[in-house]
Amino acid sequence: METSTTNSRLVRFLLVEDNDDHAMLIQRCLQRSTVATFVDRVADGVRALRFLRREGEFSACLRPDVVLLDLKLPKLDGHEVLAIMKADPTLQDIPVVVLTTSATEADRVRAYASHANSYLVKPLDFHRFQKLVQDMSVYWGVWNQPAAQRAAD
Repeated sequence: METSTTNSRLVRFLLVEDNDDHAMLIQRCLQRSTVATFVDRVADGVRALRFLRREGEFSACLRPDVVLLDLKLPKLDGHEVLAIMKADPTLQDIPVVVLTTSATEADRVRAYASHANSYLVKPLDFHRFQKLVQDMSVYWGVWNQPAAQRAAD
């Protein structure tokens, strides 16, 4: 059964991923999605927070609809980024999808304790990975009903 995307909208993702191969794969899967997406990418936790706060070279960037956050990152790891985001009143309402290779219960528990909106483990099989990214883009682009955008955005 094919999902209708007649109610879809452009979904802006911020991909926070230090592994170039993983980032390229995620971006390609999102480009092939039936949902219109735009992906910005940063490769470490410090740059993720600078992007989200629109600091420096990111001052003209648009606020993402969803953050795709890897846990194993340089400078600040994904858990730290998530905790900082959810403690910041200007960032806490941005949905965060942890997209990681870690299937450990400790990482899942810690992510949800820091208010992650979803925790997805990257499948090793390419077709399953592609399906996961497609389903995720349909969820955020068609099914999810976001809060109204702020006037400042």
